[in-house]
Amino acid sequence: MTFNPNADIGGGKTSKRGRNTGIAIGGGGLGVLAIFLLSQFLGVNLTGLVGGAGGQPAASDSALEECQTGQDANERIDCRMKGASASLEDYWQEAGPAIGLDYVGPQGFVLFEQAVSTGCGNASSATGPFYCPPDQTIYVDTSFYDQLESRFGASGGPLAEMYVVAHEWGHHVQNIAGILAQSQDGQTGPASNAVRVELQADCFAGSWAAAASQTEDESGVPFLQPITRDQYAQALDAAAAVGDDRIQEATQGQVNPHTFTHGTSEQRMRWFETGYEQGAGACDTFGVTPGEL
Repeated sequence: MTFNPNADIGGGKTSKRGRNTGIAIGGGGLGVLAIFLLSQFLGVNLTGLVGGAGGQPAASDSALEECQTGQDANERIDCRMKGASASLEDYWQEAGPAIGLDYVGPQGFVLFEQAVSTGCGNASSATGPFYCPPDQTIYVDTSFYDQLESRFGASGGPLAEMYVVAHEWGHHVQNIAGILAQSQDGQTGPASNAVRVELQADCFAGSWAAAASQTEDESGVPFLQPITRDQYAQALDAAAAVGDDRIQEATQGQVNPHTFTHGTSEQRMRWFETGYEQGAGACDTFGVTPGEL
């Protein structure tokens, strides 16, 4: 997905934090609710999150201050993240009220390296991209995108990268709508609330992708150019790459549906497509039967 070179992305609320290799891993102090809500994007356990003390990483936002135009976003991944946040914020300001949501944006979108302190405890890069409900902030180590390609076989590309951000932004929408809290029951499996939460976030990501070229900066310049067929395929490929079945087969050599927390590759692609074709109003994954999920 290509940004319009003259689009003003300076309003994106992204921040960047430097390395903090002193965070201890293990011995968690997180509650059950936080552990459930912070199931990371890859669907593995949360041993990268702990509730112990750890100094807040020093902010290093100077590089992001250079991210001002769509051309910057086309050339640099950190600028692309900032541009994605600007587009997503513009989209949900309109889409939120359209689905009956009193939308308020995330408190932050943090890019980090190696480890980071959050309102949910301390996290390492192994956690994967995640949304923290207590501080209403999205956290992404962009090295995850390399893993998405090298470890899980995704084809990559700008829209695939932004799909990850849009998915986590979807969790913020669920949080302020009360969906995350209402769906928390600690269960796993093909039709569990955990899976329904993730598939709805995929659907929300698809709804943004369809409208992304209509989101605009304060001067009315569209942030993004229309999605090409190849870019759409890359986003679907990224969704498939993080399906529970595909990850379990790659990491365990077998698939165990009763442990599913994010949905199969087919489900993740299908719900992204549902959002893309029908909009956010079609993303009620909690209103369908297990067979329809």
